[in-house]
Amino acid sequence: MVKVGDIVRYLNSVGGGRVVKIAGNMAWVDDDGFETPVLARECVVVAAAGSQAATPVDDHRTNAVSSQNSRPAPAISTPSRSKASDDDLIHDLDDNEEIPGGDTLNVTLGYQAVDIAHLSDAGYEAYLINDSNYYLYFTYSTRADGQQTWITRYAGIIEPNIQLLLADLSDQDVIHLDHICVQIIAFKRNKDFTLNPPFNIQRDLDTTKFFKPHCFKANPYFDNKVLALELIKDDKPVDGQVITPQGADILAKTMVLPKNTDTPHRHHVKKPSNNESPLVIDLHIHELLDNTAGLSNSDMLNLQVDKFREVMDCNLKNLGKKIIFIHGKGDGVLRQTILKELKHRYPGVDVQDASFREYGFGATQVTIHRLTR
Repeated sequence: MVKVGDIVRYLNSVGGGRVVKIAGNMAWVDDDGFETPVLARECVVVAAAGSQAATPVDDHRTNAVSSQNSRPAPAISTPSRSKASDDDLIHDLDDNEEIPGGDTLNVTLGYQAVDIAHLSDAGYEAYLINDSNYYLYFTYSTRADGQQTWITRYAGIIEPNIQLLLADLSDQDVIHLDHICVQIIAFKRNKDFTLNPPFNIQRDLDTTKFFKPHCFKANPYFDNKVLALELIKDDKPVDGQVITPQGADILAKTMVLPKNTDTPHRHHVKKPSNNESPLVIDLHIHELLDNTAGLSNSDMLNLQVDKFREVMDCNLKNLGKKIIFIHGKGDGVLRQTILKELKHRYPGVDVQDASFREYGFGATQVTIHRLTR
């Protein structure tokens, strides 16, 4: 149990320091003069209060969270390295391999049900996904309806191309997430980069969706369905606000760059070479019908195949057109049926698995090269 006076490091982000206050499940950590509120369970005690070893922690990155991400993700690990100098760490950062196309900011907030079949009992996990080559300083804050002030739930740094666990949530926690605010400053360590403005993204969240299984949707960053909020897409805030210059100064004063940062594993992401956006068709039955009562598995499969044929027939003259059919993994029946249709009914197309980063593992890309009828 973390106590006031303990020296801690953060479990799932860079940073650490001395615990100066504890209130409920939150601990306030003095990190170079800035008191950061973090979940107490996210603190690892390096030296107990009153011990001779209770000196400021020389923090290293200990965990890169990889839960249900559809992209290759780093395994959870604890480096057993000796104390490194700043020069060593800077050298490590300079050697980071960047992902092609990763200089475009894409940030997503996702809420994943621990057990979607028992939403109100099993709880939820909140993740922040940084799909870019930038380090992100960020704060994650929430406010319930009727409240005028915000509560900081997480403040820290997320490395490039990393999925970070922010919090474990109960059914009582999520009913207070009516309003979300994520503030972000993007930067690179020891490398040239294009300066992005700070972001102050505020979103309203319908908390009743946490208790409706059909509201959890497939997402390219997760194997399981999630409630996802796109925060930044292609360098632009999604339904958010850009901080004014005065606001940027205030945010910058609240964030202190960690002196030492270990290098997490990088995900190698292949960006689409074709700038034309493909047509994306979700063949999941709940996307085609509001109610499946009375339908057999065979009936639902026929409806999905009919939709597939409808889309293909409408695009046969669009030479070079890419179509992404999202069919999910499941038992593979729908995928095999689609492949059979493409082989015998639409031979003038190229077929391949769609990008798992963009569409998950259960999607097929079709490119029309010549008329088949």
